Amino acid sequence: MKQHKETIPLLGLHHTANRCRDAEETRAFYEDFLGLPLACSLRRDRTETGVETPLLHIFFQMRDGSYLAFFELPEVEFEFKEQDPSDLHIALEVCEVTMKAMYEKAKAAGQAPFGPAELEALRSIYFRDPNGYVVELTTKKDEHDEVMDPERNDARGILDRWQTDKGSA
Repeated sequence: MKQHKETIPLLGLHHTANRCRDAEETRAFYEDFLGLPLACSLRRDRTETGVETPLLHIFFQMRDGSYLAFFELPEVEFEFKEQDPSDLHIALEVCEVTMKAMYEKAKAAGQAPFGPAELEALRSIYFRDPNGYVVELTTKKDEHDEVMDPERNDARGILDRWQTDKGSA
């Protein structure tokens, strides 16, 4: 796959951040169930935008050095809802052995996984975390690199045709 990575200005993902209902429930899912170690907890008295409120910001480390992070802000209203995978999810890459083991672990723990789903370049299973977010565990299929290569997949052309078709509907 020939992607000009040296011309991409962004170095990689440091973290994603979402709200959580309860930091300990969230820790139990991401650390105890998924196996991501709790790497950092930051207790603050105001948000990044200056709102005075107690909050806890927690980070779970992934193997590549990036993090999944969550904010618990008990005094700031937020609507938690079960997300549909097509609306919002995070996909985490695993090997086939880990995916099978996590599927069985989830079933044994009463955590109803859904899938596996066979996508164009991925095979995936899905879970719901305690906040209603969808977590996808995915493995790359043999054709992954070809499917994801913009020099082979006509990414721009497909997007342009989508925009045209959408406008004429």
